[in-house]
Amino acid sequence: MKRSGLGLWLAMGVFALLGAVFLGVSAYDFIAHLDRQVHAITCSWVPGVGAPDASGASGCHAVMMSPYSAVLRTRTWGGIPIALPGLAVFLFLLFRVADLWLRRAEQDAHETRFLLAAAVLPVVASVVYFIIAAFLVGSGCKLCIGTYVASVGFGVCALLAHRRASGAGPLPWGRYALLLGEGVAFVTLPTVLYLVLKPAPPSTSTCGDLPHPEDRYGVRLKLSSVPGGIPAIEVLDPLCLACKSLDQRLDASGFADRLSLEAVLFPLDRECNWMIGESVHPGACTVSEAVLCGGDQAPQVLAWVFAHHTELRELGARDPGQLAARIRKELPFVANCLGKPEVRSRLNRSLRWTVANSLPVLTPQLFVGGEKICPEDSDLGLDYVLSRKLADRTTVAQAGGR
Repeated sequence: MKRSGLGLWLAMGVFALLGAVFLGVSAYDFIAHLDRQVHAITCSWVPGVGAPDASGASGCHAVMMSPYSAVLRTRTWGGIPIALPGLAVFLFLLFRVADLWLRRAEQDAHETRFLLAAAVLPVVASVVYFIIAAFLVGSGCKLCIGTYVASVGFGVCALLAHRRASGAGPLPWGRYALLLGEGVAFVTLPTVLYLVLKPAPPSTSTCGDLPHPEDRYGVRLKLSSVPGGIPAIEVLDPLCLACKSLDQRLDASGFADRLSLEAVLFPLDRECNWMIGESVHPGACTVSEAVLCGGDQAPQVLAWVFAHHTELRELGARDPGQLAARIRKELPFVANCLGKPEVRSRLNRSLRWTVANSLPVLTPQLFVGGEKICPEDSDLGLDYVLSRKLADRTTVAQAGGR
């Protein structure tokens, strides 16, 4: 058979390799965080190369910590990262490209038809995750975008290769079944190894309790009221990226419907917080005042803040006056309250509540049933820890009822 289209098949190999590298770095970063420690990650167009980020400010970190980065989170510690089977798919595609070329089967329409069908999977996944990143997470991830480009590039090349191929006769269903089995094996093997070798779940899911949980200062805000729900308190800074991510993970987990959640505002902004020497989130005091001014509409105000997080953080760092003006314009019902002595006094009492409970200068902090969820378990392991904590409390409640 005459060889042709070398450039096209080389391009396919390059796209498959790029996809594997981008997803390999993503999977490595995810797995590294399963030891419940803080690790820096790189979020650059050249995978693994660039200034490491341990602050959580990068889009890659936001996507990794989102509830959409893994599946089966309640079944296994941390869940199974989507990047892992994605990596396996690209390695399978690279294997198929090399196999077809070495066997001189690159013009067999039956072979290229299966390759094209296999290429559809990462293209569809890329479209779905682009929508999730753009509209649900609200952050762009360079590693993710690189994967999208690799997926589409491989798909286009596979389509062109199939259009150039020829073949006739009955469909080789046995051959298709064999190729499908190879693909399943490529995905299954690393997934099983991951489940066997990844770190064990924590032996305990709590890190202490609240010595003075009573709200004598009247500073806690009701975010949700569930009849019979387990009381929970979140200590948060409304401009904190990790706080927004925790809010997303709680909503996506389904456990929020079983919690009567309250919030205590703890802005890491030295404008009002005397416990810090330098503002971590400039403008957070102004935004916290807006949430307090919302009263019964505080959950809606907080949702608006999270929906416009990037813009509000930039305004706070650049010009606090513009930040206040933006809030007054978009939330006119808090305009007359913002900046007044009464709301500033209430925010000060909120800070004193954290002092009375000896809380570290850290956000977010989550307490469920009076027990603190360890900070290292509030990200990738949140679903796993909450599923067991809520199950334990349900069992205790049922035993008490008997």
